[in-house]
Amino acid sequence: MWNLGFRPFYLLASLFAAASVLLWAAQFSGLLPGAYLRGPLWHGHEMLFGFTLAVIAGFLLTAVRNWTGLPTPDGLPLMALAALWVAGRVLVLTPFALAAAVTNAAFPVALAVAIGIPLVRSGNARNYFFIGLLLLLGGLILGIHLVLLGAVEAPPRLGLWLGLDVVMFIMAVMGGRVIPMFTNNGVPGTNAARHPLVEKFALGSILLLFVADALQAPPAIVTAVALFATAAHGARLALWRSWRTFSTPLVWILHAAYAWIVVHLALRGASGLGLVAESVAIHALTVGAIGGLTLGMMTRTARGHTGRPLKADRYEVTMYLLVQAAALVRVFGGMVSPELFLGSVQLSGVLWAAAFGLYAVRYWPVLSRARLDGGLG
Repeated sequence: MWNLGFRPFYLLASLFAAASVLLWAAQFSGLLPGAYLRGPLWHGHEMLFGFTLAVIAGFLLTAVRNWTGLPTPDGLPLMALAALWVAGRVLVLTPFALAAAVTNAAFPVALAVAIGIPLVRSGNARNYFFIGLLLLLGGLILGIHLVLLGAVEAPPRLGLWLGLDVVMFIMAVMGGRVIPMFTNNGVPGTNAARHPLVEKFALGSILLLFVADALQAPPAIVTAVALFATAAHGARLALWRSWRTFSTPLVWILHAAYAWIVVHLALRGASGLGLVAESVAIHALTVGAIGGLTLGMMTRTARGHTGRPLKADRYEVTMYLLVQAAALVRVFGGMVSPELFLGSVQLSGVLWAAAFGLYAVRYWPVLSRARLDGGLG
């Protein structure tokens, strides 16, 4: 379990993703009256800086070892990093606000140090930006808590919006690197392509959106940037020829997840025009893109790094379908009819919990046992 970062963090992320629905229900029921973070702010904070950041940690701790050929934390240091993450999840449910703030902000900083040491030692400048993004996430987390503690005046949700932009940028960077490669390797003849200008527009548009959100620009500007980003990422996805991947679920899920980024950006623009609710755009990104991409990468990398064949079985396909259904229900259920909104939220939560609960059950023995080929990792 403690040989490589993906093992504990993928398991923790999947367990927390499934359990968070129950914690969310407990909050609504008044069973956690002493919680420091409560309501929608707790939900957003924990899904972004709890669940999503755990998956990012597992991915980066594993990928950086491959990129650099140098070790990342294992054994006791990895246990300490995982314990820091767990402490953050517990403390936000207690009255200990300052401890929760420091612990949660410390986790991405500690992760930045953990991957930064091998990256700098190896001179892997291409991936230095991950260090900066993790430090930025740590700053955003601290900023949210300082607002809640009354030390800084700002909208509490601003930090969440900026955090979502940062995570979307990470997904866009890694998606651009691996999805065309995995597509061409897994589905020969697809000819997924990348165009330099489209790449610059796609990544640059997310950076522009981050700046617009940070400056709290007028809705018209945010809408214009979001719609430009929609076109750029739509063109990027079209170059990957997603329609040729339907017979290969391990590849198809990555395309489906990335398509939700396009949907999110389009809905972000529509929300700025007053056509849809802001929460609809948020959940297209969180449930559809983040949920789909994390499951896709958690299954693929776990299989690859434990010596298993890179082929999805019926359990993985079920997970993929469940999380896609969760996104469709959450995003479009309330749009079909306002009377369906509450039911769509509840059903989406059940589908989400089932997807990640199935991952935890299916992959617990995979993540906790040695590689099939007897190798390290």
